[in-house]
Amino acid sequence: MRLLLFIFLIFIKTVAYGNSYPAIIPAPVSIQLTDKQFIIDDETTIRFNNEDKELKELADFFSSYVGGISRYTLNHNTNAPKSIHLEIVNESGLGDEGYELNVNSTEISIRANNRKGIFWGMQSIFQTLTPVRTNTALVVPGMQIIDYPRFGWRGMMLDVSRHFFPPETIKQFIDLLASYKLNVFHWHLTDDPGWRIEIKRYPLLTEVGAWRVDRVNTPWPYREPVREGEPSTYGGYYTQDQIRDIVAYAQLRNITIVPEIELPGHSAAALAAYPEFSCTQRPQIVIPGGPYPEGIQTAYCPGNEEVFTFLKNILLEVMDLFPSEFIHIGGDEVEKSRWRNCERCQARIKEEGLADEDELQSYMIRRFDEFLTSHNRRLIGWDEILEGGLAPGATVMSWRGESGGIAAAQMGHDVVMTPGYPLYFDHYQAGPEGEPLAWGGMNTLKNVYDYNPVPSELTEEQGKFILGAQANIWTEFISTVSHLQYMFLPRMLALSEVVWSPAENRNWENFNRRLEGWHFRKFEKTGINYSRGNTRVSITPKSSDGQLKVYLDTEVIDSEIYYTLDGSEPTLQSYKYDGPIKIERSLTLTASAARDRRILGFLPARQDFNIHLAIGREVHYENPVSQRYSADGPNSLTDGVRGTLKLTEHWHGFNGTDMIATIDLGEMKTINRLTLGALQRNRDWIFLPPQVDFEISADGSNWEKWGIAPNPLMSGDDSNQIVDYTVINPSRDTRFVRVTARNFGVCPPGHPGEGHPTWLFVDEIVVD
Repeated sequence: MRLLLFIFLIFIKTVAYGNSYPAIIPAPVSIQLTDKQFIIDDETTIRFNNEDKELKELADFFSSYVGGISRYTLNHNTNAPKSIHLEIVNESGLGDEGYELNVNSTEISIRANNRKGIFWGMQSIFQTLTPVRTNTALVVPGMQIIDYPRFGWRGMMLDVSRHFFPPETIKQFIDLLASYKLNVFHWHLTDDPGWRIEIKRYPLLTEVGAWRVDRVNTPWPYREPVREGEPSTYGGYYTQDQIRDIVAYAQLRNITIVPEIELPGHSAAALAAYPEFSCTQRPQIVIPGGPYPEGIQTAYCPGNEEVFTFLKNILLEVMDLFPSEFIHIGGDEVEKSRWRNCERCQARIKEEGLADEDELQSYMIRRFDEFLTSHNRRLIGWDEILEGGLAPGATVMSWRGESGGIAAAQMGHDVVMTPGYPLYFDHYQAGPEGEPLAWGGMNTLKNVYDYNPVPSELTEEQGKFILGAQANIWTEFISTVSHLQYMFLPRMLALSEVVWSPAENRNWENFNRRLEGWHFRKFEKTGINYSRGNTRVSITPKSSDGQLKVYLDTEVIDSEIYYTLDGSEPTLQSYKYDGPIKIERSLTLTASAARDRRILGFLPARQDFNIHLAIGREVHYENPVSQRYSADGPNSLTDGVRGTLKLTEHWHGFNGTDMIATIDLGEMKTINRLTLGALQRNRDWIFLPPQVDFEISADGSNWEKWGIAPNPLMSGDDSNQIVDYTVINPSRDTRFVRVTARNFGVCPPGHPGEGHPTWLFVDEIVVD
């Protein structure tokens, strides 16, 4: 095996990329090229065991694919000088999904332990053929491949609650997953903005819950509340017959569909149809986006026994439609304020000896874990199902970073890794200037490609509980097929290599050459929209020892970077980047990547740098910054760069704690103004500090109050914005500055996170 890997790596470096080299994604475990190519033409047959219905099905699939890109019709099991041989064997080294592929001038042989491996071997063959229809012979390069996946769970999640996508789009999505050896389609079918699955016992779920007021022309966060009398005309749902057809379509392509039926939270659409299963039992609406209206309830009432009957009946119909071992129940972001004021919920807590509402949620999850187990299924949920205690048979899907997955694996529970960074494909992949509106994170193609689903915190034994990984596409901002494709292509291809290929086989430059040499051409010729990747230059400030340096980088291979320091657009005659740039004055840096003497991208990267007395100085925190929101390290607060509304990358986040930061200016300096920037995005649990305290000191031990800056906003102004807390005094000499930003505390009554700790986001500390 090591010899084969060595040969594979040699070919990476020495073989010219193009039609002569297979651009297979994900990269196989091992590959050897030979000079004995196989030509598919009229003299080619497909051989297989006629008594094996699955092999017959796969042979038909292969013939259909070839017929779609050529004029050839492949016969089955006929006498012909050349054959494509599909064979089921018993090879322990190939596992459940592996395959062995051999190509010479007279035969293509695909051997595997079952139909899964045969199908994946076929996909590798397809990626060596022309990506578009041709009238010339189809040439498969001579090669020998041994291949099998690194992980058993290789998934993509698509949310169809925010925007309904028709069955044809779902099948196209499944086709793309199958092309890249992904084997799990996590179908997010229900949420507050829409219920998308027909349940015959409860017809109002689709008659009412599948439709909402049309606000599609307004960005999701800014949509107006529903006005009385407005018709609900936007939405849709899948009939049970459509779902059965899609499930069968996926099964042929080796893909398991894992349905998600949200409980106990994210259930406003269901409760709009059946309000009797909420705590208040009052009529409500299907959420169209924007702020949640006052009085809306998004969680079922776990104190009402009829709720369990209702949900079990739903799950019985779901299990009848989906043969998947796993059933996803959501379990995330449960708004529990109604439970605190509900007599039945409080009675349930008392009867069951539960400590609080978190344990009430855990009680509910445990009951559904038992119910699904009794039907030979397994419960999987988002990492919030850890709160209040994890159900015995539950599998955790870790999305709030990796901490939930690490905790679950250490407890001996199976885990699917899907952290927001880098596996949320609804986040930006470039820009954000010039990109479609998205949620405010940055997950580039390389971020995805560099991801390792097994955290270093786990032992080898604990790491075995990591089933694999998946990426998620939430669709608040994605309402068209073209936009959907743009957001997951080509990032999905990077994910496929992460979860299939051995870690030691992954090579960023090699991946890019395969991507551009065949796959981009296929997308272009078949009308599939995709991103060219992140051609933008990353601008990374490094602040230390009283100096500010800027590092430029790009994901584009074989490229150069050109930049300017006056805000003008870079050209090939601008400064060429050859090392870190020292920033000594306030300026605007712009940068662009270039390749083949051509500037890439529509807009250059742009960053303003504002020099002040704390630039480059060390920042020391009393309370640690969240690992999820640590920007470029502690000194991001003194790098001259301000955080923005669109991205969270430049912000330092504190969950439930104050920010207490001390800066040593290095020597006595004259100051008269201190400022701290803070972010308000209340819907995302990010609240402004009620006040910010500023102190100064000559020796770092004896402190003097400089002033207190209260929240400068008018009461009730909860719009998304950046707010500066500033205190100005007559000039004074000082060496040390201490800034204390008070955390808001907990989310207020009526907020979806009522009672939970709030986030404090800060950047930058400006000393003038």
